[in-house]
Amino acid sequence: MVVSSHVLLRLLLILALPLMAVGMVRVETGGGATMTGEILAEKEDRVVLDLGFEVISIPREVIVRIVEEETEEPVLRSSGDLYRVAEGAQTLPLRTLVDRLGPAVVMVRTPTGLGSGFFINPEGYVVTNDHVIAGEHEITITVFEQSGSGLRKETFENVAIVASSPEMDIALLSVAGEPGRVFETVPLGDSADLRAGQSVFAIGSPLGLERSVSEGIISIANRPINGRLHIQTTTQISPGNSGGPLFNLQGEVVGVNNMKVVAMGAEGLGFAIPANVLKFFLKNRDAFAFDPTNPNAGFRYPSPPSASDESPEEEGS
Repeated sequence: MVVSSHVLLRLLLILALPLMAVGMVRVETGGGATMTGEILAEKEDRVVLDLGFEVISIPREVIVRIVEEETEEPVLRSSGDLYRVAEGAQTLPLRTLVDRLGPAVVMVRTPTGLGSGFFINPEGYVVTNDHVIAGEHEITITVFEQSGSGLRKETFENVAIVASSPEMDIALLSVAGEPGRVFETVPLGDSADLRAGQSVFAIGSPLGLERSVSEGIISIANRPINGRLHIQTTTQISPGNSGGPLFNLQGEVVGVNNMKVVAMGAEGLGFAIPANVLKFFLKNRDAFAFDPTNPNAGFRYPSPPSASDESPEEEGS
Protein backbone atom coordinates (compact mmCIF):
# COMPACT_ATOMS: atom_id res chain seq x y z
CA MET A 1 0.00 0.00 0.00
CA VAL A 2 1.36 3.42 -0.97
CA VAL A 3 0.77 6.22 1.56
CA SER A 4 1.02 9.78 0.27
CA SER A 5 3.17 12.29 2.11
CA HIS A 6 0.03 14.35 2.84
CA VAL A 7 -1.74 11.39 4.49
CA LEU A 8 1.43 10.39 6.37
CA LEU A 9 1.85 13.95 7.67
CA ARG A 10 -1.77 14.00 8.90
CA LEU A 11 -1.38 10.63 10.64
CA LEU A 12 1.86 11.62 12.36
CA LEU A 13 0.37 14.89 13.53
CA ILE A 14 -2.79 13.24 14.85
CA LEU A 15 -0.63 10.91 16.96
CA ALA A 16 1.03 13.95 18.50
CA LEU A 17 -2.14 15.96 19.07
CA PRO A 18 -2.38 15.54 22.88
CA LEU A 19 0.90 17.46 23.21
CA MET A 20 -0.29 20.49 21.24
CA ALA A 21 -2.55 23.40 21.93
CA VAL A 22 -5.95 23.49 20.30
CA GLY A 23 -7.46 26.56 18.73
CA MET A 24 -8.59 28.19 15.51
CA VAL A 25 -6.24 30.84 14.14
CA ARG A 26 -5.96 33.11 11.13
CA VAL A 27 -2.53 33.09 9.49
CA GLU A 28 -1.68 36.14 7.36
CA THR A 29 1.27 36.07 4.96
CA GLY A 30 3.34 38.78 3.32
CA GLY A 31 1.80 38.02 -0.05
CA GLY A 32 -1.66 38.96 1.23
CA ALA A 33 -2.92 35.39 1.62
CA THR A 34 -5.03 34.49 4.64
CA MET A 35 -5.64 30.95 5.91
CA THR A 36 -7.87 29.89 8.79
CA GLY A 37 -7.41 26.60 10.57
CA GLU A 38 -6.10 24.78 13.62
CA ILE A 39 -2.42 24.80 14.50
CA LEU A 40 -1.15 21.24 14.74
CA ALA A 41 2.51 22.06 15.32
CA GLU A 42 4.75 25.11 15.73
CA LYS A 43 8.34 24.56 14.66
CA GLU A 44 11.28 26.91 14.65
CA ASP A 45 11.07 27.40 10.90
CA ARG A 46 7.41 26.65 10.09
CA VAL A 47 3.83 26.34 11.33
CA VAL A 48 1.71 23.28 10.49
CA LEU A 49 -1.93 24.22 9.94
CA ASP A 50 -5.00 21.99 9.55
CA LEU A 51 -7.37 23.70 7.12
CA GLY A 52 -10.01 21.02 7.60
CA PHE A 53 -9.68 19.65 4.07
CA GLU A 54 -5.86 19.70 3.97
CA VAL A 55 -2.83 19.97 6.26
CA ILE A 56 -0.21 22.48 5.12
CA SER A 57 3.21 23.60 6.35
CA ILE A 58 3.81 27.38 6.21
CA PRO A 59 7.38 28.75 6.40
CA ARG A 60 7.71 31.28 9.23
CA GLU A 61 9.56 33.67 6.94
CA VAL A 62 6.35 34.37 4.95
CA ILE A 63 4.07 34.74 8.01
CA VAL A 64 3.18 38.32 8.95
CA ARG A 65 1.02 37.46 11.95
CA ILE A 66 -1.12 34.78 13.59
CA VAL A 67 -4.44 35.85 15.10
CA GLU A 68 -6.70 33.73 17.31
CA GLU A 69 -10.17 33.22 15.82
CA GLU A 70 -13.44 32.83 17.69
CA THR A 71 -15.32 29.76 16.45
CA GLU A 72 -19.05 30.13 16.93
CA GLU A 73 -21.37 27.17 16.71
CA PRO A 74 -23.88 27.48 13.86
CA VAL A 75 -27.47 28.40 14.63
CA LEU A 76 -29.72 25.35 14.19
CA ARG A 77 -33.11 26.20 12.72
CA SER A 78 -36.09 23.85 12.58
CA SER A 79 -37.17 22.82 9.09
CA GLY A 80 -40.72 21.91 10.13
CA ASP A 81 -40.09 18.25 9.22
CA LEU A 82 -38.37 17.07 12.43
CA TYR A 83 -34.83 17.80 11.23
CA ARG A 84 -32.78 20.96 11.63
CA VAL A 85 -30.61 22.98 9.27
CA ALA A 86 -27.53 25.02 10.14
CA GLU A 87 -27.16 28.74 9.53
CA GLY A 88 -23.67 30.22 9.43
CA ALA A 89 -21.83 26.89 9.44
CA GLN A 90 -18.07 27.30 9.03
CA THR A 91 -15.48 24.92 7.62
CA LEU A 92 -13.65 23.53 10.66
CA PRO A 93 -10.84 21.04 11.35
CA LEU A 94 -11.88 17.43 11.61
CA ARG A 95 -11.04 17.08 15.31
CA THR A 96 -13.16 20.10 16.23
CA LEU A 97 -16.12 18.70 14.29
CA VAL A 98 -15.78 15.23 15.81
CA ASP A 99 -15.84 16.69 19.33
CA ARG A 100 -18.89 18.79 18.48
CA LEU A 101 -20.92 16.20 16.55
CA GLY A 102 -19.96 12.95 18.28
CA PRO A 103 -22.58 13.07 21.08
CA ALA A 104 -25.41 13.05 18.49
CA VAL A 105 -24.19 9.83 16.82
CA VAL A 106 -25.51 6.62 18.38
CA MET A 107 -25.14 2.86 18.20
CA VAL A 108 -28.31 0.98 17.22
CA ARG A 109 -28.44 -2.62 18.43
CA THR A 110 -30.93 -5.44 17.82
CA PRO A 111 -30.88 -9.13 18.88
CA THR A 112 -29.39 -10.04 15.49
CA GLY A 113 -26.93 -7.23 14.80
CA LEU A 114 -25.97 -3.60 15.17
CA GLY A 115 -25.56 -0.40 13.22
CA SER A 116 -25.28 3.33 13.69
CA GLY A 117 -27.68 6.26 13.72
CA PHE A 118 -27.94 9.93 14.60
CA PHE A 119 -30.34 12.28 16.38
CA ILE A 120 -32.06 14.79 14.10
CA ASN A 121 -34.42 16.21 16.72
CA PRO A 122 -33.79 17.06 20.41
CA GLU A 123 -36.95 15.16 21.40
CA GLY A 124 -35.29 11.85 20.56
CA TYR A 125 -35.87 11.12 16.87
CA VAL A 126 -33.10 9.00 15.35
CA VAL A 127 -32.33 8.16 11.72
CA THR A 128 -30.77 4.83 10.72
CA ASN A 129 -30.97 2.31 7.85
CA ASP A 130 -34.06 0.19 7.38
CA HIS A 131 -31.90 -2.93 6.99
CA VAL A 132 -30.46 -2.34 10.48
CA ILE A 133 -33.86 -2.74 12.18
CA ALA A 134 -35.92 -4.65 9.57
CA GLY A 135 -38.03 -7.37 11.17
CA GLU A 136 -36.90 -6.41 14.67
CA HIS A 137 -39.02 -5.22 17.59
CA GLU A 138 -36.37 -5.13 20.35
CA ILE A 139 -34.13 -2.17 19.60
CA THR A 140 -31.69 -0.37 21.89
CA ILE A 141 -29.89 2.92 21.30
CA THR A 142 -26.59 3.74 23.00
CA VAL A 143 -25.62 7.38 23.42
CA PHE A 144 -22.12 8.65 24.21
CA GLU A 145 -22.16 11.99 26.04
CA GLN A 146 -19.41 14.21 27.38
CA SER A 147 -19.25 13.99 31.17
CA GLY A 148 -16.50 15.99 32.81
CA SER A 149 -13.22 14.97 31.22
CA GLY A 150 -14.57 11.71 29.78
CA LEU A 151 -17.50 10.07 28.04
CA ARG A 152 -20.59 8.57 29.63
CA LYS A 153 -22.36 5.71 27.90
CA GLU A 154 -26.14 5.50 28.27
CA THR A 155 -28.41 2.88 26.71
CA PHE A 156 -32.12 3.36 25.99
CA GLU A 157 -34.30 0.27 25.56
CA ASN A 158 -37.67 1.92 25.02
CA VAL A 159 -37.24 2.59 21.29
CA ALA A 160 -40.12 2.77 18.81
CA ILE A 161 -40.05 2.47 15.02
CA VAL A 162 -41.87 5.53 13.68
CA ALA A 163 -41.47 5.05 9.93
CA SER A 164 -39.44 2.91 7.55
CA SER A 165 -38.83 2.39 3.84
CA PRO A 166 -37.01 -0.70 2.57
CA GLU A 167 -36.80 0.85 -0.89
CA MET A 168 -34.96 3.93 0.39
CA ASP A 169 -33.26 1.93 3.18
CA ILE A 170 -34.18 4.58 5.76
CA ALA A 171 -35.86 4.19 9.15
CA LEU A 172 -36.98 6.75 11.71
CA LEU A 173 -36.82 5.72 15.37
CA SER A 174 -37.94 7.45 18.55
CA VAL A 175 -36.55 7.18 22.07
CA ALA A 176 -39.72 6.98 24.15
CA GLY A 177 -40.32 7.56 27.84
CA GLU A 178 -37.83 10.42 28.26
CA PRO A 179 -40.03 13.50 28.87
CA GLY A 180 -38.03 16.70 29.16
CA ARG A 181 -34.84 15.07 27.91
CA VAL A 182 -33.01 17.15 25.30
CA PHE A 183 -30.73 15.18 23.00
CA GLU A 184 -27.79 16.53 21.02
CA THR A 185 -28.59 16.76 17.30
CA VAL A 186 -26.84 17.17 13.97
CA PRO A 187 -28.16 19.34 11.10
CA LEU A 188 -28.94 18.11 7.59
CA GLY A 189 -27.13 19.69 4.67
CA ASP A 190 -27.95 19.95 0.96
CA SER A 191 -26.60 16.92 -0.89
CA ALA A 192 -27.23 18.71 -4.20
CA ASP A 193 -24.21 20.90 -3.39
CA LEU A 194 -21.79 17.96 -3.20
CA ARG A 195 -18.95 17.84 -5.71
CA ALA A 196 -16.41 15.15 -6.62
CA GLY A 197 -13.24 15.59 -4.60
CA GLN A 198 -14.99 17.24 -1.65
CA SER A 199 -13.79 16.09 1.78
CA VAL A 200 -16.25 14.16 3.98
CA PHE A 201 -16.06 11.96 7.07
CA ALA A 202 -18.12 9.37 8.92
CA ILE A 203 -18.71 8.66 12.60
CA GLY A 204 -20.16 5.30 13.58
CA SER A 205 -19.69 1.87 15.14
CA PRO A 206 -17.98 -0.36 12.54
CA LEU A 207 -17.91 -3.94 13.86
CA GLY A 208 -19.16 -2.55 17.18
CA LEU A 209 -16.17 -0.23 17.65
CA GLU A 210 -18.19 2.76 18.76
CA ARG A 211 -17.22 6.38 18.10
CA SER A 212 -14.96 5.41 15.19
CA VAL A 213 -14.09 8.17 12.71
CA SER A 214 -13.05 7.70 9.08
CA GLU A 215 -12.50 10.31 6.40
CA GLY A 216 -12.35 10.43 2.62
CA ILE A 217 -13.66 12.32 -0.38
CA ILE A 218 -16.70 12.29 -2.62
CA SER A 219 -15.89 10.07 -5.61
CA ILE A 220 -19.13 10.90 -7.38
CA ALA A 221 -22.20 12.60 -5.94
CA ASN A 222 -24.86 10.77 -7.95
CA ARG A 223 -23.99 7.13 -8.64
CA PRO A 224 -27.10 5.16 -9.78
CA ILE A 225 -27.47 1.75 -8.08
CA ASN A 226 -30.59 -0.36 -8.60
CA GLY A 227 -32.49 2.67 -9.87
CA ARG A 228 -31.60 4.89 -6.90
CA LEU A 229 -28.95 7.58 -6.61
CA HIS A 230 -26.17 7.14 -4.06
CA ILE A 231 -23.18 9.16 -2.96
CA GLN A 232 -20.00 7.24 -3.72
CA THR A 233 -17.18 7.95 -1.28
CA THR A 234 -13.70 6.73 -0.38
CA THR A 235 -14.64 7.03 3.31
CA GLN A 236 -14.35 3.61 4.94
CA ILE A 237 -17.83 2.14 5.42
CA SER A 238 -17.77 -1.15 7.35
CA PRO A 239 -20.46 -3.38 8.89
CA GLY A 240 -21.77 -1.40 11.86
CA ASN A 241 -21.39 1.94 10.03
CA SER A 242 -24.76 1.35 8.38
CA GLY A 243 -27.23 4.08 9.28
CA GLY A 244 -24.55 6.47 10.48
CA PRO A 245 -24.00 10.00 9.15
CA LEU A 246 -21.68 11.14 6.39
CA PHE A 247 -20.63 14.72 7.20
CA ASN A 248 -19.15 17.58 5.23
CA LEU A 249 -16.53 19.83 6.84
CA GLN A 250 -19.24 22.29 7.93
CA GLY A 251 -20.63 19.60 10.25
CA GLU A 252 -23.77 18.93 8.19
CA VAL A 253 -25.10 15.47 7.39
CA VAL A 254 -24.90 15.07 3.62
CA GLY A 255 -25.63 11.34 3.50
CA VAL A 256 -26.67 8.22 5.41
CA ASN A 257 -24.05 5.47 5.08
CA ASN A 258 -25.61 2.23 3.93
CA MET A 259 -23.29 -0.07 1.97
CA LYS A 260 -19.89 -0.82 0.45
CA VAL A 261 -18.53 -3.01 -2.32
CA VAL A 262 -17.00 -6.20 -0.92
CA ALA A 263 -14.82 -7.88 -3.53
CA MET A 264 -11.25 -9.02 -3.98
CA GLY A 265 -9.12 -5.93 -4.56
CA ALA A 266 -12.00 -3.49 -3.99
CA GLU A 267 -11.13 -0.70 -1.58
CA GLY A 268 -12.62 2.72 -0.95
CA LEU A 269 -15.99 1.96 -2.54
CA GLY A 270 -18.49 3.14 0.06
CA PHE A 271 -21.99 4.46 -0.58
CA ALA A 272 -24.44 6.70 1.23
CA ILE A 273 -28.05 7.77 0.74
CA PRO A 274 -28.14 11.49 -0.18
CA ALA A 275 -29.41 13.83 2.54
CA ASN A 276 -32.05 15.20 0.18
CA VAL A 277 -33.55 11.70 -0.12
CA LEU A 278 -33.68 11.58 3.69
CA LYS A 279 -35.44 14.96 3.72
CA PHE A 280 -38.06 13.61 1.29
CA PHE A 281 -38.60 10.60 3.56
CA LEU A 282 -39.00 12.79 6.65
CA LYS A 283 -41.37 15.18 4.90
CA ASN A 284 -43.56 12.23 3.87
CA ARG A 285 -43.02 10.10 6.98
CA ASP A 286 -46.77 9.54 7.40
CA ALA A 287 -46.76 7.64 4.11
CA PHE A 288 -44.02 5.38 5.47
CA ALA A 289 -45.59 4.98 8.93
CA PHE A 290 -44.57 1.73 10.58
CA ASP A 291 -47.24 -0.94 11.04
CA PRO A 292 -46.17 -3.84 13.29
CA THR A 293 -48.44 -6.22 11.34
CA ASN A 294 -46.70 -5.27 8.10
CA PRO A 295 -43.10 -4.23 8.80
CA ASN A 296 -42.27 -3.73 5.13
CA ALA A 297 -44.36 -0.57 4.67
CA GLY A 298 -46.87 1.70 6.29
CA PHE A 299 -49.68 0.39 4.11
CA ARG A 300 -50.78 -2.99 2.81
CA TYR A 301 -51.46 -3.29 -0.90
CA PRO A 302 -53.84 -6.13 -1.91
CA SER A 303 -52.66 -8.33 -4.76
CA PRO A 304 -54.63 -8.03 -8.01
CA PRO A 305 -56.80 -11.02 -8.96
CA SER A 306 -55.10 -13.54 -11.22
CA ALA A 307 -56.17 -13.91 -14.83
CA SER A 308 -57.58 -17.38 -14.15
CA ASP A 309 -59.89 -15.98 -11.47
CA GLU A 310 -61.44 -13.52 -13.92
CA SER A 311 -61.73 -15.87 -16.94
CA PRO A 312 -65.39 -16.81 -17.64
CA GLU A 313 -66.20 -20.50 -17.72
CA GLU A 314 -66.78 -21.96 -21.16
CA GLU A 315 -70.38 -22.78 -21.98
CA GLY A 316 -71.26 -26.41 -21.85
CA SER A 317 -68.48 -27.37 -19.51
